[in-house]
Amino acid sequence: MRVLLTGSSGWLGRHLAPLLEESGHKVTGLDVAPGAYTSEIGTIANRPFVNRVISDHGIEAIIHAGGLHKPDIARFPRQAFIDVNVTGTLNLLEAAVEAGHDRFVFTSTTSLMISQAIRSELSDQATWLNESHAPLAPRNIYGVTKLAAENLCHEVHQQTGLACLVLRTSRFFPEDDDTLTDPPPENLKANEFLNRRLTVEDAARAHLAAFEKAPDIGFGVYIVSAPTPFSRQDCADLKAAAPVITHYFPDAADLYAARGWKLPTSIGRVYDASAFQRDLGFKFQTDFAAILNALRRGEDLPFAHDAAYPSPSVEGADLIWRD
Repeated sequence: MRVLLTGSSGWLGRHLAPLLEESGHKVTGLDVAPGAYTSEIGTIANRPFVNRVISDHGIEAIIHAGGLHKPDIARFPRQAFIDVNVTGTLNLLEAAVEAGHDRFVFTSTTSLMISQAIRSELSDQATWLNESHAPLAPRNIYGVTKLAAENLCHEVHQQTGLACLVLRTSRFFPEDDDTLTDPPPENLKANEFLNRRLTVEDAARAHLAAFEKAPDIGFGVYIVSAPTPFSRQDCADLKAAAPVITHYFPDAADLYAARGWKLPTSIGRVYDASAFQRDLGFKFQTDFAAILNALRRGEDLPFAHDAAYPSPSVEGADLIWRD
């Protein structure tokens, strides 16, 4: 199929585009900044631009992986998030319907599930998060606009029948966390595979699976995150996490100590991706056990870390917003 991939210069896009091509699809990449897989530079907030790209390239389906993200809150006003994440998504959905597409895949975020209370970990036990979690009360403009875009996907599916799969991905960015400094970045990323991270490679594979299955499913919202070793019954104990972790992985503390790392002392939330695995027959390639296996064998860690990773939104800022 001739596929439009938004966000093609971004971290996910640069891994997803070649995967799509290897699967026999012809990819047109769209972003606000240049990239190896980007042939169209512009903003999805511009409907005539979106229409022209879809017409010129004979686009048959869309994977919408572009948008403004949480670190962009420090770079752009709220209106930019509405223009890109909400209006831009609507532009793509309506253009897909007008072009007669049969599928649309939207990259959302688990961040929209995190209220201020969950983020502050006020509960005396960890919060178990799956697709049935409610009510949703996003704590910032990023989450607010991503939830609005999800609702647009649902509304357009209901009204037109366009198959839409929404993937709420957990963390897979390569750069340092923009708020947390302890433990150090690689240690933090490794810890997060217990409850709220996946590799970019698994994120790309999940999008390809969703793209292939969307017409059969119709509509679905799915959490996409590395499989957690925990069960819901562990939530009460995860606020003092180390004993629970060593119950599942007896040598974890020693492996961490040998590298000078620290296990998390408390886990306040856990993402459950079992529905995605079940409904799409998907198997993640990297989980916390894989991290420990790499430590045991002295191998490279199976996830990327790049403190200097440049966000396309910085290079393409003038297309996103001008004061």
